[in-house]
Amino acid sequence: MIRIKDLGFSYGGFPVLKNITMSLEEGRVYGLLGENGVGKTTLLTLMSGLKKPLTGSIETDGHIPYDREPSFLSDLYYLSDEVAAINMKAIDYATNYGRFWDNFDLDKFNEVMQVLGNDSRQKMSKMSFGQLKKTYIAFALACNTKYLLMDEPTNGLDIPSKAQFRKAVMKYTREDSVILISTHQVRDLENIIDPIIILDRQEVLLNATIAEISEKLHS
Repeated sequence: MIRIKDLGFSYGGFPVLKNITMSLEEGRVYGLLGENGVGKTTLLTLMSGLKKPLTGSIETDGHIPYDREPSFLSDLYYLSDEVAAINMKAIDYATNYGRFWDNFDLDKFNEVMQVLGNDSRQKMSKMSFGQLKKTYIAFALACNTKYLLMDEPTNGLDIPSKAQFRKAVMKYTREDSVILISTHQVRDLENIIDPIIILDRQEVLLNATIAEISEKLHS
């Protein structure tokens, strides 16, 4: 479980997140929604330990993310919205970098690449932006981590690829995983995200399951 309490963060005195409190439970795919600039990426980088909270705390199964303990890092993967066009074949990238995650599965990487319509033998520097995104998605899923944080993973994907992405997330993630996917296009993630977290102007506007939202709307 991830526990966030009174979390705050600022850039140069400009507050981005303020008093964020919530818990993320195992076995769920959370959708992190909100317009650009509301702090979705900042929240993900704080949860992955790339940034240190200004105020408040984050605890993941007893770990403090910013401590960057190897046992914590080996069970978490953060998929950035930015993708690097590395000058090596996708299969070589997976082989070389997959060793940093204890449960990395090269066969799964190749399988997900096929599901997404990608060639693992192609050089990443020769791939289109969409192909690069799918390569990093395949790598993220092949890491088999308990905690998977994905920042706008469907950016750059065409409609068929978005459907393949949703199927891959449902098929290739662990049952005990905590998955948090940020997006500003909720339709890209329909049918796989529940609960929904909405960020708006530094704070959590909503954190509820679809059933809870429906009950409130019809009460």
